[in-house]
Amino acid sequence: MESLNPPIHSTSLADPNHPTVYLAGPDVFYPDARARGQAMCALCTEHGFEGLYPLEAPINPGIQPKSRAIFEANKALIDRADAVVANLRDWRGHEPDSGTVWEVAYALAMGKRVIAYLPTAQTLRQRLAEFAPEGLDPDGNEVEDFGLPLNLMLAHSLTDLAYGEEEGHRGLKAALVLLRRHFGIGQLV
Repeated sequence: MESLNPPIHSTSLADPNHPTVYLAGPDVFYPDARARGQAMCALCTEHGFEGLYPLEAPINPGIQPKSRAIFEANKALIDRADAVVANLRDWRGHEPDSGTVWEVAYALAMGKRVIAYLPTAQTLRQRLAEFAPEGLDPDGNEVEDFGLPLNLMLAHSLTDLAYGEEEGHRGLKAALVLLRRHFGIGQLV
């Protein structure tokens, strides 16, 4: 997907030989969250990046409540990252996880590249066809129809968007390939 209004991004990497990528998404809520994170970080390494997984963020026990400590730790990881790769699959409904959307917006505000991935290239309207068959949800609210896979504000703010199922981390792999291109890193050998 090509953005109509590409955002402004930082052009340099903190360490060109060791770029970092924050792995945003609802993966942290899965029953196998830690194993998923290890597999995702291993894929980052295979693609020439250091993966920064939220559950591995050091939590400061002096910050209370614990939810605030987790927020600060994850925000610090995004600050440290050269880019964000975000799993924007539907979560607990018909839209991406709200925490992940915040992480995407924060990274964009910080001038970082954000590559998102979805399991399918279906438009928002196509994905919601059963829920909103006439383009209206059960409450009579319009489901936007701009031919985009996400709400237009999110879709047009992303650096790029990849597609691939979660099984085998195909979406993440596709996103990491795109991120390499955006950083001008050559193809994997």
